[in-house]
Amino acid sequence: MIINLVTAVPEYFTDIFNVSIVGRAVRENFVTFNIISLREFADGKLKKQVDDAPYGGGAGMILKVEPIYRALKFLEEKNIKGQVFLTSAKGPIFNQSIAQNWSQLDALTLVCGHYEGVDERVLNFVDGEISLGQFVLTGGEAAANAMIDATVRLLPGVLGNPTSLVEESFAQETLEYPQYTRPEDFLGFKVPEILLSGNHGAIANWRNEKSTKLK
Repeated sequence: MIINLVTAVPEYFTDIFNVSIVGRAVRENFVTFNIISLREFADGKLKKQVDDAPYGGGAGMILKVEPIYRALKFLEEKNIKGQVFLTSAKGPIFNQSIAQNWSQLDALTLVCGHYEGVDERVLNFVDGEISLGQFVLTGGEAAANAMIDATVRLLPGVLGNPTSLVEESFAQETLEYPQYTRPEDFLGFKVPEILLSGNHGAIANWRNEKSTKLK
């Protein structure tokens, strides 16, 4: 899978995809990341300006449409653009189902939004908007990172034990049952006896009862 990140802050992603499960997915060639700096596609010989004041007045600066359009055209010409989403507080909230759908794509491009906004005309060049939740971030880079983590771990072969994906939270429209490991007794807080019984049928029933159904 190819994942492109179009961003005004490429430094955010320095070394971020070299650790944990995502890092292993990169090293084992399950996923390739392309960090696309908007400044490379901005006007100006010296100051590559990627944002500007909004028409009609207002606080802050918003991302310009031209650099984003040019960056997406560049990816299109390389035939690696895939589906394109803009991180935005106005978009539908990202969830496990979306992560599953994204994990089946050959290529995905995330345009990292900006807390003050993005020129509305950008929406003509993306497949949709996507939000991490009902709160405001200073930029879409953090949101994109979380979405990527949720997506990459679903790629076939990335996780050592594929059954982990079946039993985990959200996979069956439930939150996962409580889990325990050694020691059996920690400061008087004990592992439930049923988990020590060796009765796999009873354990399965207990886990099913303890799983929380999503609303």
